[in-house]
Amino acid sequence: MKKIMAIVVIAMFLGGASSIGLHANVHSFKETKMMVEKETFSDFETVENGDYEVIKCSDANYIHKEGYPSLPYKTKTYYFPLGTKVSVECTPLNVKTVKLEKKIIPASSPKPLGMESSVKEGIVYQQDEFYPAKWYDYTLGGGLRDGKRVTILSVHFYPYRYNAVSNELRYAEDFDIKIKYELPAHTVSSNGDYDLLIVAPKEFKDALQPLIQHKESHGIRTLLMTVDDIYSTYQGRDGAEKVKYAIKDAIEQHGIKYVLLVGGKKSYIVGNWGYDGPKKVDDSLWWVPVRYVALNDGAENGYISDLYFADIYDASGNFSSWDPNNNGIYGEWNIMGKDKGIDFYPDVYVGRLACRSVKEVQNVVSKIIEYENNAYGQQWFKRMLLIGGDTFNDGQKLCEGEISTEWFYEHHMKDNGFEKVSLFVSDGTLPLFGMDTELAGRLAWINVINNLNTGFGFVCMDGHGSPTAWATHFQGHASHTDPWVNGLMTYNMDLMHNKGMYPVVVIGGCHNSEFNISLLDFQKNEWTYQPTYECFGWHFVKMANKGAIATLGNTALGYGDTGGDRNGNGIPDCVEFSGGYIEDRFFEAYGNEGKHILGETWGTAVTNYINKYPPGEDNIDCKTIEEWVLLGDPTLMIGGYS
Repeated sequence: MKKIMAIVVIAMFLGGASSIGLHANVHSFKETKMMVEKETFSDFETVENGDYEVIKCSDANYIHKEGYPSLPYKTKTYYFPLGTKVSVECTPLNVKTVKLEKKIIPASSPKPLGMESSVKEGIVYQQDEFYPAKWYDYTLGGGLRDGKRVTILSVHFYPYRYNAVSNELRYAEDFDIKIKYELPAHTVSSNGDYDLLIVAPKEFKDALQPLIQHKESHGIRTLLMTVDDIYSTYQGRDGAEKVKYAIKDAIEQHGIKYVLLVGGKKSYIVGNWGYDGPKKVDDSLWWVPVRYVALNDGAENGYISDLYFADIYDASGNFSSWDPNNNGIYGEWNIMGKDKGIDFYPDVYVGRLACRSVKEVQNVVSKIIEYENNAYGQQWFKRMLLIGGDTFNDGQKLCEGEISTEWFYEHHMKDNGFEKVSLFVSDGTLPLFGMDTELAGRLAWINVINNLNTGFGFVCMDGHGSPTAWATHFQGHASHTDPWVNGLMTYNMDLMHNKGMYPVVVIGGCHNSEFNISLLDFQKNEWTYQPTYECFGWHFVKMANKGAIATLGNTALGYGDTGGDRNGNGIPDCVEFSGGYIEDRFFEAYGNEGKHILGETWGTAVTNYINKYPPGEDNIDCKTIEEWVLLGDPTLMIGGYS
């Protein structure tokens, strides 16, 4: 093993995020200030991994670009009042070069959950140049941190640069860091007379009154705006943009931090389900409009993203339209190019109740009130259900769904007094009767429902999905032609009997929260596989007196990685990247950062993901945050009020 250099980083909060003024211009500035730091790196080592070498570096992220060297990098994040002008200059010091014995291992690409993953050298291995091309870069965004609106600076250091042709590693022992910043004379206020904005059709207004009264009784000052009023008051190219401008106005006029969208598709039977959504807007299909983003990953060319309604400002305090070229196509990304400069950071915490009827509104409102009034101090809440099996056909018999859910529990929930119950394929607790037969796999949902009926505060299931079902595979038999282990389906979850014990459910799988489907969509929706009138994630929540209090899942293809540890940093790859990482950030936010209001837990997870993996640099990182939707109340006090 060869000793080289590792990184020690200290995160900082700079300048505070306190606000000045309610409607002031955020583009007038105070004097320029300078901050100077020196970053020093300590020893690390390289180790062999088959035909390759790995740079072993604790507490670091790793470049995860398919075919490129898997090199460690570090991120240092700073926070300023929203609208601060920032520039960064970093100078590498004590640069050295070392010859390696083997090549640095290339990164595999994130794969749609269940697809095979492979490691191949990309074209960079044939180029006589050092990668990455730069020693550092940085990103700026506008977001929400601890209730205050901030400009977020993330500096990404690349102290290890690799030339595959000469097989040399060039590294820097230190960096000089200079940050120039101009604080705005005024910024958007984080204070106001309301906390929560509810957007709903007028048809749901009466059914929401008990929820508004309940929220007010717990100090959540609540403002209701109807879709009709928004459409008649605000300008915009379509319904979604009008709603987004209404949210912006509610921030600046009232200081709101949470947005609850109450309304999904109107019809259970018909309606465009997604592929034509990015280029064909039809607000008449929806009680509350949606935004389709046009990111084409080669498998699907569009999907719903409620993150659009959360990202209101960019780093300068300007409106974040998600359509910088003004062509009417939002979040565009394909082989021809991409929309540049989208911010992505949440400026409000957004959740949706995708109700299609007044009765559904009444049912979900009743559950929220019951949960917040009664869950506190209950033994069932301090239990966590883990469900998983073998997700990838990688030849290693590693059960990614088990590895990831165990990681979330052990690192974030165990020390908070949570007891775990696991349903896994490897120990026979998930298949019916513990058998590894096809029939036992098909009937695994019986075990899942029987356990759900006993009550849990959290449920995490990692594996495969569709709008209809969540499933996984037996260990070592994870191809799509192998027998399925059916964990739960939209059609059988109504058999649950867990009244008053509603969990927050985190779902790792494709399309489980694709809440834009209707019964006849299966005729052209290849991901539904069979007639399904509503998606798995929403059905879980909408059931009366049973089911979940909220779900977090994907509106499109979910992405992940295998269960090994190619870079040797002690973190399973299925946790370190893509869908596994955003789920990990959620449990980190709840268990380690103390974010116990559901929307803030969601928003913190998204923000921390963006800080580490800038979505403007990689379309799968972009898709991971865009598609991850909260179907639930963003002001929900997880575990109820004391």
